Amino acid sequence: MANAFDTHDLAGTKLANRIAMAPMTRSRATTDGATPTELTATYYAQRASAGLIITEGTQPSVVGQGYTNTPGLHSEEQVAAWRTVTDAVHAEGGVIFAQLMHTGRIGHPSLLPGDLHPVAPSAVKADGQVFTYEGPKDYVTPRELTEPEIIDTIADFATAARNAIAAGFDGVEIHGANGYLVHQFLSSNVNVRTDGWGGDTEGRIRFGVEVAAAIAAAIGGDKVGFRVSPANPYGGIAEENPHELYLTLVERLAPLGLAYLHIMEGPDRELTGKLRAQWPATLILNPFTYPDATGPEALKLIEDGAADLIAFGSQFIANPDLPARLAAGGPFNTPDPNKFYGGDHTGYTDYPTLAG
Repeated sequence: MANAFDTHDLAGTKLANRIAMAPMTRSRATTDGATPTELTATYYAQRASAGLIITEGTQPSVVGQGYTNTPGLHSEEQVAAWRTVTDAVHAEGGVIFAQLMHTGRIGHPSLLPGDLHPVAPSAVKADGQVFTYEGPKDYVTPRELTEPEIIDTIADFATAARNAIAAGFDGVEIHGANGYLVHQFLSSNVNVRTDGWGGDTEGRIRFGVEVAAAIAAAIGGDKVGFRVSPANPYGGIAEENPHELYLTLVERLAPLGLAYLHIMEGPDRELTGKLRAQWPATLILNPFTYPDATGPEALKLIEDGAADLIAFGSQFIANPDLPARLAAGGPFNTPDPNKFYGGDHTGYTDYPTLAG
């Protein structure tokens, strides 16, 4: 019987334990250039005792940015800056994947240079507002991607994956969750296309599958993960028959030889079990614990065989040495949500470890 502190073979990459750091936006990249900073390197190196670190969402193209001060992987400057981060993590014995996140319709033109405009599968506006450098602004109606632009966007993901490897990452995770572009294609209310990129289940999963295939061809499937959040309404997403949608998606992804599937779980544990049974490789689970943060009790899911790794989010923000604290049964620092996004080192690199 496996436990959280056993090693794990992630498609040929040895993980020191089965505790993953979930991807979390921190909005501390530079405004000009969208590059991570020295503080970013410190932040991730402090958390290198995780079996696997998955970075904050990182845009694969300029138009893929939807929030202030998020980093990219589409320029030489960004690759060089990320190299300082991966070097710092590897120096501490860690393994780190870059999450590639194109936000699609979630964003605002003021966050983009020139005349760029948020894009999506269809011209369907999201409800709500996004924080910009000028304060909160209403979402705008996105521009519907043409088929040639869809092909170009898939190529952007593959190029960003190559850049990630050049920057020293051990692999990449495709963000197919939480209401962003890949998830928008999966949805039945944002993707109302009638061509081969929408309509039925096969059409709606096509973009995500082709992104995964392109990245696997570029860097090897053993260096690629895919994150999903079945039936998650975040970002105004609706999905018809999520069981059929995600079981079909997993069926199409399985032959690509990806390193892992990462599930950000909703209340439907039955679907999680079905996906676990169907997925042939490593399964990372960010279990549904709402309204509470994921706690030590979630590690039992590894012993029960429900998952191979458990991903922790805000607990890793507040506890850079989380695996040691989980092994010791605590104590645990309390995260400060007021300091999750933006700012300086406070609430970022100043949380104490057990060693002090």
